[in-house]
Amino acid sequence: MNCSRLVLVVDDEPGVRDVAQMYLAREGFRVALAADGPAALAAVEREPPDLIILDLMLPGLDGFEVCRRLRRASNMPIIMLTARDEDVDVIVGLELGADDYITKPFNPRELVARARAVLRRTAAERSVASAPTSATAAQTIQVGGLAVNPAGRTAALHGQPLELTPREFDLLLTLVRHRGQALSREQLLAQAWGYDFAGGTRTVDMHVAQLRKKLAATRSDDAVTIATVQRVGYRLEG
Repeated sequence: MNCSRLVLVVDDEPGVRDVAQMYLAREGFRVALAADGPAALAAVEREPPDLIILDLMLPGLDGFEVCRRLRRASNMPIIMLTARDEDVDVIVGLELGADDYITKPFNPRELVARARAVLRRTAAERSVASAPTSATAAQTIQVGGLAVNPAGRTAALHGQPLELTPREFDLLLTLVRHRGQALSREQLLAQAWGYDFAGGTRTVDMHVAQLRKKLAATRSDDAVTIATVQRVGYRLEG
């Protein structure tokens, strides 16, 4: 099933590259390796991968710049690797268009699981984008001043388009479809990210924080907010 999928692992630590390659290859993925930013860009030029696992702290050309350059020409999925669980690093990476992040040291099985989930999700998005648009699929979901179009993967707040990353859109769409319902982080991971494993709920918090900022850009009587439900998760109100 995975034999045609190419994953590019970019990290300056040989041990990290070796472990990632071993576990991904066991699952049938083809794996290419790069030790720095320029090598990563050259590898993408030679054969565009289906997924990039990209360390942020690279010599010469760091992961932020690599991600920025890749996003100018491609939407290929990117999972960031960061040695520090610092919010600013993660937020910058996600805003540049990374699909997910993992903090080192990581569980290699979780890395494989996340790679599978990202590839499943992007394949599903391409399938929806290429399918004929039916009246139902094209229907816009309205919540207060927020309008979300699932088929077009667009969202607008009081008529102003929201600039959302792919994962922010998936999260917003899930919350909108369950308006007023408290969803746990695990439920959000399963429904918005397509994860079928436990763990990694911190990524939900990071995306919620970013999404809240964008929803709060326009204040009005019909504001849409994401409420925190203590000991549960989050709920969309509006």
